[in-house]
Amino acid sequence: MSIKENLNKIKSTLPEHVTLVAVSKTKPVSDLMEAYNANQRIFGENKIQEMAEKHEVMPKDVEWHMIGHVQRNKVKYMAPFVSLIHGVDNFKLLAEINKQAQKNDRIIDCLFQIKIAEEDSKFGMSPKEASEIIQYEDFLELKNIRITGVMGMATFTDDQIQIEKEFKLLKSTFEALKKLDSENCKLKTISMGMSGDFKLAIEFGSTMIRVGSSIFGSRNYN
Repeated sequence: MSIKENLNKIKSTLPEHVTLVAVSKTKPVSDLMEAYNANQRIFGENKIQEMAEKHEVMPKDVEWHMIGHVQRNKVKYMAPFVSLIHGVDNFKLLAEINKQAQKNDRIIDCLFQIKIAEEDSKFGMSPKEASEIIQYEDFLELKNIRITGVMGMATFTDDQIQIEKEFKLLKSTFEALKKLDSENCKLKTISMGMSGDFKLAIEFGSTMIRVGSSIFGSRNYN
């Protein structure tokens, strides 16, 4: 199946309120353009450098989502153009994004990455930490960022019950944080679900899915 066929097949199954992020990391621009020509406009990358290089050459109506772990010293390279940063997992990073957004005269949308998986390797903050950050006085000072939702990654497992439990945790965290509404915190997005589990994620309240291999085929890491 071609990239276009894969995309159309996935999109035909999605409810209207669910946004599809095409995870294009490690893929060449020609693949992204094939998706672009099939009307895909939102692409997710996990390396800032690679995303910046692709942004240079791709059409300017593409929305770039940073879905990987973010290093503070690299924020400046994406601040001029990034649409949404999924992986915000601490206050220092948020403050840096705010600083770089200010330099570019922008407000950058961010998601809090919540640690829902039991694996040690996954980044993220606890629901409690997220709620504390939103209530910091320092947080309200950040005028150039906006927290628009939460993101989480389920454990890589075949245990459906485990995954359901983690998706439920992200949804309940979203509901709890939503009540702490402020000028720079308006929650509407739940980013959860990838190629293997997005149908389940949608059942449990996901409004944004991150799909790579089901669109572009398996990844080449060498």
